[in-house]
Amino acid sequence: MSRHRPCALIPVYNHGRTVAAVARGLRAQGLPCVLIDDGSEPDCAAVLDALAREPGMHLVRRSANGGKGMAMLDGFRAADKLGYSHALQIDADGQHAVQDVERFLALSRACPEALIGGAPLYGADAPRARLYGRWLTRVWVWINTLSLDIPDAMCGFRLYPLPPTLAVIEHAQVGRRMDYDIGIIVRLHWRGTPMIWVPTRVAYPADGVSHFKGLRDNAMISLMHARLFFGMLWRAPWLLARRMRQAVRRTRA
Repeated sequence: MSRHRPCALIPVYNHGRTVAAVARGLRAQGLPCVLIDDGSEPDCAAVLDALAREPGMHLVRRSANGGKGMAMLDGFRAADKLGYSHALQIDADGQHAVQDVERFLALSRACPEALIGGAPLYGADAPRARLYGRWLTRVWVWINTLSLDIPDAMCGFRLYPLPPTLAVIEHAQVGRRMDYDIGIIVRLHWRGTPMIWVPTRVAYPADGVSHFKGLRDNAMISLMHARLFFGMLWRAPWLLARRMRQAVRRTRA
């Protein structure tokens, strides 16, 4: 990958109170923003229309809410058409540490083929149920990758290299809603995409807007784990052989 031209992708669904601060914080670091309106209500849509008139902001508008995954897929395709090489995924609700973006960008410039992922550090405000659910997902991801390479598959703070990401989303089902983060990162791992992890604080404001629907989204996540498990089974010989080659290279180094 000879060039490094990153942008930020911000999926938005009724985050009118917080999205402007996130987007402007990214622009202050020189990062162009692609805002994906996933069928927001008129008050949030108006905020996005105003942001889109500012320099370095581009708005993609979906006609109806399709979920985080669908919004991100549209965002990746838009970023590619706009000529970007990398896309930083960040939530619109302000829970991710914008001040860590430069660390992501520096690592990506040094290793442009790699996905730079957030390894979340949680405080006392993190809901206990979310933390237990993430541990269960962590175990399933370790099983489905036959490795411990992915410390957290649900943190939506990542810098993606676009070529392998586009190849994945055009040829595989990565999830439409909250199952998306898991589906895409496991499939990128299967393809051999290098991954670098950055410890980063994740906040859960008391007045934050969450669109996680317990029954529906947990069911979709469970289905994604099952789909990935069966995908792993026929890839297992190849995945294990790759691990052995990596171990040999480390030993020789």
